[in-house]
Amino acid sequence: MVRRWRSTSGLQPLNQETLLFEPAQPAAGALRAVLAFPSTYTVGITSLGYQVVWATLAQRADVDVRRLFTDQGDPPHRYCDLFGLSLSWELDGPVLLDLLEQQRIPIWAHERGDDDPIVFGGGPVLTANPEPLAPFFDVVLLGDGELLLPAFVDALQEHRKAPRAERLRHLAQVPGVYVPSLYAPRYSSEGDLLAVEPIEAGIPATVAKQTWRGNTLSHSTVITPEAAWPSIHMVEVVRSCPELCRFCLASYLTLPFRTPSLDDGLIPAVEKGLTATQRLGLLGASVTQHPQFADLLAWLDQDRFDNTRVSVSSVRAATVTPELGRILAKRGSKSLTIAIESGSERMRQVVNKKLATEEIYAAARYAKEGGLTGLKLYGMVGLPSEEEADVEATAELLLALKKATPGLRLSLGVSTFVPKAHTPFQWEGVRPEADKRLKLLSKRLKPKGIELRPESYGWSVIQALLSRSDRRLAPVIAAARGSHESLGGWKRAYRAALARDTSESSGSDTPQTTTTLLPNPPPWEQVVHANWSLDTCLPWQHLSGPVPTSTLKRHVEEALNGGLPWDTRVGRSS
Repeated sequence: MVRRWRSTSGLQPLNQETLLFEPAQPAAGALRAVLAFPSTYTVGITSLGYQVVWATLAQRADVDVRRLFTDQGDPPHRYCDLFGLSLSWELDGPVLLDLLEQQRIPIWAHERGDDDPIVFGGGPVLTANPEPLAPFFDVVLLGDGELLLPAFVDALQEHRKAPRAERLRHLAQVPGVYVPSLYAPRYSSEGDLLAVEPIEAGIPATVAKQTWRGNTLSHSTVITPEAAWPSIHMVEVVRSCPELCRFCLASYLTLPFRTPSLDDGLIPAVEKGLTATQRLGLLGASVTQHPQFADLLAWLDQDRFDNTRVSVSSVRAATVTPELGRILAKRGSKSLTIAIESGSERMRQVVNKKLATEEIYAAARYAKEGGLTGLKLYGMVGLPSEEEADVEATAELLLALKKATPGLRLSLGVSTFVPKAHTPFQWEGVRPEADKRLKLLSKRLKPKGIELRPESYGWSVIQALLSRSDRRLAPVIAAARGSHESLGGWKRAYRAALARDTSESSGSDTPQTTTTLLPNPPPWEQVVHANWSLDTCLPWQHLSGPVPTSTLKRHVEEALNGGLPWDTRVGRSS
């Protein structure tokens, strides 16, 4: 079903949209919901996850859902029963508090009463480690939403007239639904986290991330020319990645690797979108590893798609072929994106990047032979055990690629390693020398005409603070409001929360009674830069991901210690 509509709000009109689903007419007494995104409409409507959650709710007659972005929204409810947020980037966390205040919802979960909405969130950030934001949420949905979201709404509907505390206890029984207020962190006298445990009997000791195993994956539910990728129809080709790079959240957290069938999943999804647009985006952590990807390409090579522009997300370098380059160039793509992580073969072995240097050269060669004009490469600095010689090897590889494929425009996006929950490198800290290594690459590559797109080292530090902390960081997040877009603002917020003087930070009115509920913020150095021992109690230890902790420990030992027991590793610090 393709439906065109224009929605308006009290702020400003939303943009012209084409819907690929039929919204239900809300029934009398429908649950009034707001689904928010912590950025502008242009950015938020480009999020496939946000689109799918919105469409799922909008197709239920028992839910009257409105959208909210930082710059506009659907016509607001005078009152809402449910307020949701999709979070895919750690640094967007403080925006949640601004959105709650706009809706006159108390920002701290324990201050909400029976008449306040249930505030829930989901997305990869919250599935990985919701603890820094846990005091702001009533409910966190862990994992894939295909079955989890309907189960959550059904459970809420069953008990919507009950007192708030009873509703939350009932929701906590739904697999994948985490209710933070029913769990409490326990600390040692030295301030070390010892456990996060249920506060009463009958509450599950652990909550497991939910995994969708159906034969179809996601595709766009709305198309608009005002999206960050204008008028694009996005189709999820694969979910997760079989490569298991040791730092990669997109691989480990979303296992197992899943692929929809070509005839029953991918082709119908593509066909549906192409009734509304001629721009197609094929998404996934490693789309070319779909077992029928070559067949999909051959199908898209038909003459009837001559006016269709096709782009793909990052592909595995070893799967690039001249045919891939030819068809993408024929369908309007200018470049191809591959992740190499490092120019050093030793470092690629450390991170389990199963990629030979010759395969990188071949990918560049095939891209050019196929008619593409650019190759985008992604790498990292500051990886565990990395030495300066490894970074020099990255520079040398890019310079050699430029010489080997003249006329092919090369660019290198490079970020600092940030530890992520539920990955083997979750015990590793951010390395301060990464800042100098970003500058080393800039010095080596920019004068040679290779575009370098480095991510800020400073912001990687803040990202690690958010990805690795526990609930003690919540007062810092509250204090950062109004200044969270500057590094200095985060540091001032941390000092203010540490001093229990949150009024020092602009935009914060965090009540003293709230901050005293939690110990001081965790030590900055310990959270961001320290290498943790493998027996450390992790803030997310009570939340089960797809891979057991014992397996993650084995993988990090294989990566950094040659498979030997961790305590034999020379120079290991904690």
